[in-house]
Amino acid sequence: MKSAITIVGLILVILGIVTLGYQGFTYTKQEKVAEVGNIQITADTEKHVRIPPILGGTSIVVGVVLIAVARMRMK
Repeated sequence: MKSAITIVGLILVILGIVTLGYQGFTYTKQEKVAEVGNIQITADTEKHVRIPPILGGTSIVVGVVLIAVARMRMK
């Protein structure tokens, strides 16, 4: 049980660091613009999703707290 808390804490710290490094991601979405009979006209639209830095910082803090709690319970 205590090692599971430590693992979750480490995962949160790693995700927080990655989040602070990337701060978002971009993906391409194909949208149908028009349809005439059997012919479809589509357009590729690029979307950007921004991840707030506060989310990464909070993840790191919570991860460190979980690791500290797991170590205190081991004593």
